[in-house]
Amino acid sequence: MLNGSLVHPEILRILATSGHHSKVLIADGNYPAANKRGPRAELVSLQLMPGVPTVAQVFEALLGAVRIDEVFTMGVDRADSYAAATPGDPPVWADYRRILAALKSPCQLEPIVKWDFYKAVASEDHVLTIQTADTQPWANLIVSLGCRTF
Repeated sequence: MLNGSLVHPEILRILATSGHHSKVLIADGNYPAANKRGPRAELVSLQLMPGVPTVAQVFEALLGAVRIDEVFTMGVDRADSYAAATPGDPPVWADYRRILAALKSPCQLEPIVKWDFYKAVASEDHVLTIQTADTQPWANLIVSLGCRTF
């Protein structure tokens, strides 16, 4: 039996076969996961009901399982029609910062504006999309896997 907080067999399999610089997208429930992903990325759908699980919950579990070198958020494009509902940083980003601090991660959130975020996901390095049922706006994250030797 596994002792860590991450116990999903498919996610563990993909992480175990991924290497340094591999990218994992933790997507909210509105993200177009079927068509916005890398050419070799696998999709794991975790939606149980609206809001369960959240991107933050999956992020916390992932941070407990693998080293993360970088964390990219979907940055708010102020020209986007959905941006008006979020005048500053999306509230969910504070949750991500708390999780990083609690786990003593040196990572900082690095926003990538929405359309560039989609391009970043299309990378050859994108190995996994974990689609959540998160309903919070601008909740999507790309994490870059680190190296266990450091």
